[in-house]
Amino acid sequence: MMQSFSVSATLLYAIAAAAALVYLPFLVVALGRVQVGYNPATPRALFDKLPDYAKRATWAHQNSFESFSLFTAAALMAYVTKVDNFLAAQVAIAYVVARFFFSVFYILNVPVLRSLMFGIGTTGIIILMGLSLKQVNLSLPLVPPN
Repeated sequence: MMQSFSVSATLLYAIAAAAALVYLPFLVVALGRVQVGYNPATPRALFDKLPDYAKRATWAHQNSFESFSLFTAAALMAYVTKVDNFLAAQVAIAYVVARFFFSVFYILNVPVLRSLMFGIGTTGIIILMGLSLKQVNLSLPLVPPN
């Protein structure tokens, strides 16, 4: 049986996927830590000893937290304001895909593509917020009640 498409469900699934992607780079950090002899008593002390790819993975992981909070706010704004727009679903999916490749390109040290993915993700956040604000504006009465 085929399910009907739901923008709301897409937004919520995108939030869940984006949350999981926050920790994707950390798996690479963990590999780097194992390679240099991780000591749980002083986890931050070995950062300078990490291989370069693991340092970049750390930065990708940290940036993912920052981006995730803004995306979650934007996606929840669209969900709460009941944005029923195929563009919103496309943007949410594009954000998740862009953030996946952002981490990959960060770890592989491909700054131009990393920056492109960052830009796509950030643009997605702006579009979702814009669609939400437009939706709220459309639901406001044009003439205030007397």
